[in-house]
Formats: sequence, C-alpha cells, structure tokens
Amino acid sequence: MNPLIESFFDPDTFTVTYVVYDEVGGHAAVIDSVLNFNPKSGRTSTHSADAVIAFMGKNELTLDWILETHAHADHLSAASYIKDQFGGRIAIGEHIQKVQAVFKKIFNLEHGFALDGSQFDDLFTDQETFNVGKLIGCVMNVPGHTPADLAYQFGNAVFVGDTLFMPDVGTARCDFPGGDAHHLYQSIQKILSLPADTKLYMCHDYPPAGRDPVWQTTVAEQLESNIHVHDGVSENDFVEMRSARDETLDMPMLIIPSIQLNIRAGHMPPPEDDGHVYFKIPINVL
Repeated sequence: MNPLIESFFDPDTFTVTYVVYDEVGGHAAVIDSVLNFNPKSGRTSTHSADAVIAFMGKNELTLDWILETHAHADHLSAASYIKDQFGGRIAIGEHIQKVQAVFKKIFNLEHGFALDGSQFDDLFTDQETFNVGKLIGCVMNVPGHTPADLAYQFGNAVFVGDTLFMPDVGTARCDFPGGDAHHLYQSIQKILSLPADTKLYMCHDYPPAGRDPVWQTTVAEQLESNIHVHDGVSENDFVEMRSARDETLDMPMLIIPSIQLNIRAGHMPPPEDDGHVYFKIPINVL
C-alpha cells in the first residue's frame, strides 16, 4: 500500500517535515519535525509543528510514530512537543548511542545523561518493519552523514533523510563526528538500487538561484543527473569529491543548540539551579 503524504517546508532551516498516513481518519507518522528557534534571542516557538498538528487534527488522524532520520545538526526537533500535544512514539536508529557518546564529551553534558538511547521510545534496527495503520514501514540503515542515519520506506516512497539532496544540489556532508564518505556512498547505492520509479523524499532542499524549493525526485532522476553521485561515479571519485568539498563548508548555523536537543529526542536539557534551561557553547572545539 502506498502512503498519502503531506509536506511542510520550513524556509528558515530548509527542512521538510512529512506527515505519512494511510487514509483520512486513519493513522499517521511524522518524519523530521521542526521546533523553531531564534539564535539571536535563544527563544523557541512552535508554529511549524503546530501546522503539522493542525493538519493531523483536520484529517482526524491518529499519530502512531514521530520518526527521526538522525540527530540533526541544522534544526531543532519538535518530537517531544508533538508527542505532548498529539501522542505517538518517538523513534530513531539504534546507532544514536554512538552519536550521544561523542557529543556528551564535546558538550560536557551532565553526568546523568544516558548513552543508551533511552530518551527515545524506540530504537530501530536495519530492515526492521513497523505499522502505521494499514501502512508497513521498513527501516533502512544509511550511515555516512552520521553513524545513525536512517531512511524510511513506505510502499513506493522512501524518505532519505540526509543522504541525497535534489539532483542539482548533490549529497550530504560527511565531516561531522562519526561521518564517513565511504559509508555514505554505499548507503546511497543501497537507495539507488531500488526500482527506478521509486519516489525519493528529501529532508532538505537548498535551491540554487532561480529555482523554488522542491523535495521529491526518483531513483531514475538521481541516477541520471545527481551532480555528485550520478550513474558511473565510482566510490573513490565520490570520496575524493566529498572530502574536498566538506573542507570548504562552515558549521551549520544551529549545530550547537540542535545537537544538544536532538540527542535527547527533542527534550530540553535539565534546568539549572536558577530554573532556566541553557545550551552550552564549547569554545574552539567544533
């Protein structure tokens, strides 16, 4: 059974959130939600997540899952907020434990911060299946951008997270802790081995000048024209290109707050003794 899909593009972070559902009045999953964050003031807001919640309410959907493709470095997750407002179970890949271990050290997180992924309701393994009403979802382990990246397949639709971008943008970076360009190439080949007409849904779009944001393509289109990994690009060529390109990239604008929130399944760090919540800024570390 192929899913019904509603997309929500956040122009501040270039992130696409998806509601995947079986039918009106049925069951749904939310993929890669966004908590709005103003880095100048440190204030959060929920207008992006509220639009997702309003859509689900209007269509009388029961939310089964709040899915993360990985612990994002470019936007804050609204998973915890959506769960509090609308229910559902928060899930991510089992290798989030590796990411937590790295960033607990980088941010010198509180002693009690667990490194077992227990902040999430479920930790998925490669090829695991799960239900969203009448839909069957299949988990694909696609490391490379981070060690914990997943893609989710429902029928003829695959939500690729941070592996591929639109063909004229290319592929995800691999220079974060635990990233590996060899692994990303192999993960992309796994995705591109699916039938040519498989629909691929991006987590982000960074449109070149003159093009509006778009976020859906196919395996065939990626093989034909992806600027980094079209058909015929070898693994060694890809790794050389990706490594050279990554050396030129700045850190994402929101990496410091987003990682600290996202490895906690969208929960804020514990309040300090004054009752306020703080994100840490490590100096000369990232």
